[in-house]
Amino acid sequence: MKRTFLILGATVLFMASFTSAPKENEPAVTINTNLAPKIATMQMSGGELLINKSDCIGCHHKINKLIGPAYTEIAKKYPNNEKNVTYLAGKIIKGGSGVWGKIPMTPHPKISPSDAKLMAKYILSLKK
Repeated sequence: MKRTFLILGATVLFMASFTSAPKENEPAVTINTNLAPKIATMQMSGGELLINKSDCIGCHHKINKLIGPAYTEIAKKYPNNEKNVTYLAGKIIKGGSGVWGKIPMTPHPKISPSDAKLMAKYILSLKK
C-alpha cells in the first residue's frame, strides 16, 4: 500500500514538473478573436430554425433534391421579393403540386402565416 502511494506521488510530481504557471499578465486561456465572426455566422435564422423543427427536412434539403426540390433550387427559381415570399408561404401552408413534379407537397395548416413567411424568406435568402 505504501509502495502504491509512493509511486502515485512520484508520478504526480513528475507530471506537475511539465506544467508551467501562467505569467502575471498572461491569461490562463488564450482566445482567438478571429473566430468570433465565424461563430456568429453559424447561428441559424428564425426561418431556418422553424424549418429544422418541422417535417420539411423529410422531403427537402438545403442543397440536394430529396422528394421535393432543394432550397437552393427554389431560391434560384424565385426572386427574393415580398410577392414570392407571400406565394411560397401560401404553398407551405396549403401545399401544392405540379410546379416541381408529380409528387404533391403536403399542406401544413398548423404553421402560422408569419412563420411560413420567415421560412420562405430564409429559403429565398439562399440564392447565390
